[in-house]
Amino acid sequence: MYELFLGLRYLKAKRKQRFISVITIISVLGVMVGVMALVVVLSVMNGFRSDLMNKILGVNSHVLVLNMSGTFSGYQQVAEKVEKMDGVVAITPFIYTQVMLNHSGRVSGAVLRGVDPRSAARVVNFDKMIKEGSLSSLGESEKGIPSIIIGSELAKQIGAGSGSLVTVISPEGKLTPLGRTPNTQKFRVTAIFDSGMYEYDASMVYISLTQAQRFLALGDNVTGLELKVKEVYQSDIIAKQIQKKLGYPYWTKDWKLMNRSLFSALKLEKLTMFVILTMIVLVGALNIISTLVMVVMEKTRDVAILRAMGASAKSIMSIFMFQGILVGVIGTIAGLCSGLGLCQLLSKYQFINLPADVYYISKLPVQVSVSDVSIVAGAAVVISFFATLYPAWYASRLNPVESFRYE
Repeated sequence: MYELFLGLRYLKAKRKQRFISVITIISVLGVMVGVMALVVVLSVMNGFRSDLMNKILGVNSHVLVLNMSGTFSGYQQVAEKVEKMDGVVAITPFIYTQVMLNHSGRVSGAVLRGVDPRSAARVVNFDKMIKEGSLSSLGESEKGIPSIIIGSELAKQIGAGSGSLVTVISPEGKLTPLGRTPNTQKFRVTAIFDSGMYEYDASMVYISLTQAQRFLALGDNVTGLELKVKEVYQSDIIAKQIQKKLGYPYWTKDWKLMNRSLFSALKLEKLTMFVILTMIVLVGALNIISTLVMVVMEKTRDVAILRAMGASAKSIMSIFMFQGILVGVIGTIAGLCSGLGLCQLLSKYQFINLPADVYYISKLPVQVSVSDVSIVAGAAVVISFFATLYPAWYASRLNPVESFRYE
């Protein structure tokens, strides 16, 4: 394998041609910076995605069981059937509707959810979300006034806090001789939750299931059932199995389907960033091409001697291909080490602070993906390989007779 030996030797230029060594170093740095940027940026985007997913699953259930008619009765029998299925960990009924909240003349739209405090805690992690009060307070009432839990951002918008009285207005009111009038009822704020997601904290309110049924005149009806499954990433499969077992008029959807547009946007953004940052690696590849072309020009006499000694065109091509690939591999390894090292520093010391009131996270999240790192490394090496083809082919085409003519 003298080709590899010569490729290594040609990485170091002669004293009088130090410029080529400088270009070689720049080529290595170009590949290294590109790989490092890709590793860090993709890891940060993975961290954001993971953090967002955890927050979504902290507020939402894994699977919803709904009815074509909107609400349905006899949910206890449906829950018994579903709870016996493999992969289902917990189940709870819920009611969902749009309402208005009024406190001291400050009005805001909200999504009202009626939940069973006992079973809901097994499906959604309320203990982690609720910052003031507790979920069990929904079962309590003071002087006949039922309890309500509201989001932290919604509380700021209407100026409410723990102990405040708020008026809930439902547009689905009673039908009177004068027309349909909205339902209104006073509730006392007994807890405030903070999920870390603005959309939820600014619009979601919770009351007890029985109180929601009474307020909306639903009788024993519920909007649907919320499920927690054992394998989060298998939720779509379990949802289909449940729908098949229950049949019409029931239908299901899982958390991935509910947030499909959001995660699709994140995936597209990640792909876009990968393509853009790969351009840095391409710049390093162009430097590899220029370096090899200059090396070929410098080593014309050496190539002629090798050809005269019987070296084949394939061997000459291999020498310069090895040299270019070595530059790419060294740059890739250096980029991986520096990128993973920087990710480790970001994860451990968290020295980059973010405004929590804007991003809802105070530190930059980092999650290194082995598959992403492998793709980045493979792409860098492949790009470096293709960058060697033209200079190596050019070197293999040199005519030894023409090279010696001017010596």
